[in-house]
Amino acid sequence: MMSPHTFHSDMPGMIGIIRLLAESHGKHTSSKRISLNQPDKNITLSSTLEWKSSAKPVPYEHAVSAMEARVAEIRGTDGRELVWFLEHPPLYTAGATAKDTDLLNRDLFPVHQTGRGGQYTYHGPGQRVVYVMLDLQKRGPDLHQFVRDLEQWLIDSLPSFGITGERRQGRVGVWVDQGNGQEAKIAALGIRVRRWVSFHGISLNVAPDLSHYDGIVACGIPEHGVTSLAALGVSASMDEVDAVLKEKFEAQFGV
Repeated sequence: MMSPHTFHSDMPGMIGIIRLLAESHGKHTSSKRISLNQPDKNITLSSTLEWKSSAKPVPYEHAVSAMEARVAEIRGTDGRELVWFLEHPPLYTAGATAKDTDLLNRDLFPVHQTGRGGQYTYHGPGQRVVYVMLDLQKRGPDLHQFVRDLEQWLIDSLPSFGITGERRQGRVGVWVDQGNGQEAKIAALGIRVRRWVSFHGISLNVAPDLSHYDGIVACGIPEHGVTSLAALGVSASMDEVDAVLKEKFEAQFGV
């Protein structure tokens, strides 16, 4: 049984990114199980981890239900860990610490309340979302390190496209220095952990319509903007991005 955890002020950025749920032994989600074996393509399979890529945008509710089912399987006896590459239709999600005042236009896109950590963010076409369902009990039950590992995975991937990604103290995610004191966020993190199984994950802006962020204060940080590979002059296909992310994930986490 996993004991409850409390996050304190000496954990900068963590309270906005992690939602850790304590559940009784044997008590699993009651969400309807939705199979991930859709007509998408499996990249590879190993004995412990499955890679999956969805060719068409996945409705947000479907993705959440599918993740809930896989988390229960992983914590049970018959579930592989899963790294799932996908895109969503245009939408906003509100994390556990989202502020109502940060939703600037309620009518622009659907807004989904979610149990992940973090504040408001945007998902849509041209953005690579990767949902990461890993057994942290086996890989190392250290939430600080897990968040840093996710950031490092992205930071290590960006140089393949000629971009330097950086961390910022007290801010979760990956940032790009644009010079003259300007910076912008290129990748966001929002995770949830249940009985030491992670879900939700990361989003990397490849070539989304950045004006779609206008309806929110992205991640609750009004003084900095968002950017993308395309906005930085990099033309890359999703397949190219996925290949790099997969390679760097294996280097950071193993399989």
